[in-house]
Amino acid sequence: MEELSGTQGFWNDATEAQRVLKKLSELKSAVEPVTQLQSQVEDLKLLAELVDDDESSDAEQLRKELAAVEAAYERLELEMLLSGEHDSANAILEINAGAGGTEACDWVDMLLRMYLRWAERRGYRTEILNTVAGEVAGSKNVTVLIEGRNAYGYLRNERGVHRLVRISPFDANKRRHTSFAAVDVIPQIEENSEVTINPDDLRIDTYRSSGAGGQHVNKTDSAVRITHVPTGIVVSCQNERSQHANRENAMKVLAARLSELARAESEQRLAELRGDLRAIEWGSQIRSYVFQPYTMVKDHRTNHETGDVLRVMDGDIDDFIQAELKAVPKG
Repeated sequence: MEELSGTQGFWNDATEAQRVLKKLSELKSAVEPVTQLQSQVEDLKLLAELVDDDESSDAEQLRKELAAVEAAYERLELEMLLSGEHDSANAILEINAGAGGTEACDWVDMLLRMYLRWAERRGYRTEILNTVAGEVAGSKNVTVLIEGRNAYGYLRNERGVHRLVRISPFDANKRRHTSFAAVDVIPQIEENSEVTINPDDLRIDTYRSSGAGGQHVNKTDSAVRITHVPTGIVVSCQNERSQHANRENAMKVLAARLSELARAESEQRLAELRGDLRAIEWGSQIRSYVFQPYTMVKDHRTNHETGDVLRVMDGDIDDFIQAELKAVPKG
């Protein structure tokens, strides 16, 4: 009876119960791959004892399963590098158009698709929180929530300026253009975190949403813009039809940004974390994507590169993420 009573008491606080269950699920997700790998290794040992001919079908099967185990081990080894305080958290990713006009706005949409396809490959859930459309095409700014274990850990090194070189589809003379977009990534923090937001510090504006969404989106003031007056941080959200839902999402993003700001200041690393986003132009890029006169994607921090730019734009960026995670810390 005491055990039953304790279980009922656990559910008395629904919010805390959900937090514990979420943590339990995260721990289970971390442990299961290890136990599965151990089981696969034991099976391989048994199979190896049965193989007496390198040319047999059993030997071929052994080689295939060994390759699969090695790949699984490499994935686990990579996850061991995700030891930061917020690495396991969801990620809030923001892309801003820089130098390049309409071409830069189109580049924002191309990068957005790249990250959405990457998230899809990993089974992550995505939600576009806010979009500011370009005057001719593309987007001036877009904010997307990427939900999944280690989403922030994998994406945190994507923060920086991304450079595009291609023949512009918006140039009637078919000239080669160089455009820039800045990517920022912050972790989505837990609601019960140490961040406290004083309502008196907020200026909240509502306005009519723009862009896709049907007739309803333009008839009501459902979009929300929240300004945190002490820091000047501005967060907008217009994805949902409900003003309440947009306000809730905007507050989550604001809390994440304030948490990141406080952490950076406490570690005296604010300049390091935000400095590469101040100039979205030539000379500040972390990665270049070249479509003409040749095809290449090159990360200027690790020198990792590939000639298959279309594969990268389709979301296959794990090689670049892994190269940066494995790189020896600078300084």
